[in-house]
Order: sequence, then C-alpha cells, then structure tokens
Amino acid sequence: MLSPAMPASTKQDFRSYAAPSLGYALFATRWLQAPLYFGLVAAQGVYVYKFFNELWHLVLNIISGQADETHVMLAVLKLVDVVMIANLLIMVIVGGYETFVSRIGLQGHRDQPEWLSHVNSNVLKVKLATAIVGISSVHLLQMFVDVSHTSQHSLLWGTVIHMAFILSAAILAYMSGPMESHGHAGPGLGGPPHRDGDSGFADASEPCSILQEMSGVGPSPRHTIPAQANATARTVKKTDEPQPSQPTESTTLETREAAGADARIVAAGFPAHKSLEDFDADRQRPHDWETITRLAALDFVDAHANAVFLGPPGTGKTHLAIALAMRACRVGHNVRFATATEWVARLTEAQNTGRLSEELTRLDQYDLIVVDEIGYVPFTPEATNLLFRLVSHRYERGSVLVTGDKSFGRWADVFGDDPVTFAMIDRLAHHADVITLKGDSYRLRSYHPDAALISPDA
Repeated sequence: MLSPAMPASTKQDFRSYAAPSLGYALFATRWLQAPLYFGLVAAQGVYVYKFFNELWHLVLNIISGQADETHVMLAVLKLVDVVMIANLLIMVIVGGYETFVSRIGLQGHRDQPEWLSHVNSNVLKVKLATAIVGISSVHLLQMFVDVSHTSQHSLLWGTVIHMAFILSAAILAYMSGPMESHGHAGPGLGGPPHRDGDSGFADASEPCSILQEMSGVGPSPRHTIPAQANATARTVKKTDEPQPSQPTESTTLETREAAGADARIVAAGFPAHKSLEDFDADRQRPHDWETITRLAALDFVDAHANAVFLGPPGTGKTHLAIALAMRACRVGHNVRFATATEWVARLTEAQNTGRLSEELTRLDQYDLIVVDEIGYVPFTPEATNLLFRLVSHRYERGSVLVTGDKSFGRWADVFGDDPVTFAMIDRLAHHADVITLKGDSYRLRSYHPDAALISPDA
C-alpha cells in the first residue's frame, strides 16, 4: 500500500510502473498452456500406436482368411477415424499454440500448412467443428455398415447426435462472418515482408491464402491473355472500388488477399511495375506470343520449369519478365527479382562468409527467381561458377526466369568457353520455354526517328 507521506509524483510513477508490470505478468501466464499442448503431442503418439495396431490386426485377419468384406470395411473406417482424430489433434496443437501462446515462426517454410497462414481463434473454432462433424460421420457410417449388430436405439441417437454436430457447426460458421468483419484476430503466420540483414535482399514471408478465389476475365485490348492468369488482377482491382460501409466477409477476404499480393510484390524487389496488357507487342514483335500467353497462366512455376527471354536491348525482355513475375506474386508465389550482377554479389558475399550452401537453401523459399540482364557485362570464372551453382541448385526444384541480350550460342563470350557455361545452359534450358524477341529498341525510338538504324543484332 502506498504511504500517505509519499510525494504525489512518486505515487504516480509507481502506479504507471505497476500497471504494465501486472499486465505483463498476466500475459506471461499464457505459457502455462504450453505443457498442455505437449500432452496432446503425447496423445498423438498414442493414436499412432493405435493406428498401426489396428492395421496389423487387419493384415493378419486378411492373411488368415478370417476377414470378410464387412470386417475389412469396418477396420478401414476405424483407421480413417484414427487419422481424422489425429488431424483434429494436430490442428488444436499447432493452431491453438500459434493463436494463444506464441508464434511458431514458419515463415517461408515450404511445408507450412495452408490453413495456418491466417489462423485465429474464430477460424480455429469453425475448423474444429467441421472436423468433429467428419469424425461423427465416420462413426455413424460404422453403425450403418455393421447394422446387424447395432440396435435401433443406437442408430437413432447416433443420427440425432450427428445432426446436432452439423447444426452447431453451421451456427458457428454463420456467426464467424460477422465476428470476422467487426474484429479480426491476429494475422497468423502472415506478415509484412522483412529485410535480410546479411544480403540486403527483402524476403517474401507472406503466405498464400487458402481461400483464394479465382474469377475469369475477358481478353486484353491487344492480345488474348488466359482468363485464369488474369483472375487475380481483377481481385486486386476490386479493392480500389468503393467499399460498403459495413464490410462483408468476402470484401474483407479480398482486401486481405490484395494486401498479401502487394506485400509479395514489394518484397520481390522489382525496379518498376509492368503488365502484359501494357506490352506493345505490335512494335516489339515477339515471335511467339502464344507461348507468352501460356506462360502467363504460370503453370511453369508450379512445374518448377524455367523461362528465358533473349534479344537485343530495348525489346521488352525485362518488361515481360516483371509482368510474369508480378502475376506470380498476385496468385501467392514468393518471387525475388535481381540482375545477374546482383545475384553474383549476393552469392559472393555468402561464399566469403562460408554460408553459400545455406544461402542457396534459403532461396528455396522463392517459387520463382528472376535473373535479369545476362550478357551485358562479362563474368569472371568465379562469378560463372556461382551462377552455375544457383541454376544447378534450382534445377527441377524451383523456377528461374532469365533475360539476356545474347543467344545461348554466344554465352561463351560472357562466361568463357568453359564446361561450366555449357552445363549451366543445359540445366537452364532443359525444362524451359526460350523466347527470342526481335525489333528495334523501344527506348531509342522515342528519342530519334532513325533509331532502327543503330539497333544491335541478337
């Protein structure tokens, strides 16, 4: 208790100090829940044992000929039941710990669960309710399969209980809409991009939303771009339109998706924003626009394939590379853009500090990396080796998009007539669409009407 003789300023300082200290102490009590989650981990182990025990008995009964079709079906349903309960446990363990105790820190991890990217207490309740409905469905199905050994009383009450679970899940799902609109919980594992202190490159840590919706769009003014590839651009544009005074769940979701796409675009490090619709194909004349529109669907990123744009300066190679990479960001891919010299500088720094392998592994978080401007300056053998390490590490593991002003046959002029150069080309071009752009420099044309006379050869 404060002494009456204590000066008023001292009393005020004591109260201002005690209030946050008490709050911090109460907040720290959240760690009391940590042992509970570790107990659930032990329960997971029990269910793993139960699963393999049931599986072993099923195999023995099948081998001995004691299992008929009904017995096999019931045994399989038991296995499914165990798996679904284990799924429910892992959802509670990971989601509950992330929501109520502490961040787990899975940013950039390729195995990060999709649902965990925006988990909060509201979403977790709905997911748990739907999981319980699924488990109840399996139990009810077991009763109907083994109906000869199940009483009518059990069937009746099993059905009633199952319908009660469905009704409660529907009510929770209905209530989650207004709750999500009026007050959001934490953003889960998503967050703004962070800056890599070692190399100066920004990392895209915003994960893809699991509720991303795709809507088709019409053709572009000049050329037909696949509707699937343009869908997310429509989603981003919707956020610029006037929003209702009371945001609905769908508008909140669209705003969150647009924010995530914007964060990935910023983290990618693009020198400018470009789009395929803005590309002047009539003037630049890419020889294979059909391939470019196919690349715009971004299937090559999902397939861990590559794309290569070659041609003289000013023909739009970087424009196309940025446009495709920005599309990838909008559909949830993590992207990193840098010039060839910047990539060499980054890898050189990692090699000098003895962490090159670690840096290459760290780049696996990017679904697509763009290596711009190959061929403008010659590279030393050490730099060539580093680029080869990058391409070799990404081979069939992640996509690479390359732009250069020289054909593959002239890369020896840049990297040297060395087996490493041909090995790099071999891995880069194996699963790649190689597009050659021809024409006059778009930049020079805007300054001089006869600029076509000084356009370099490919």
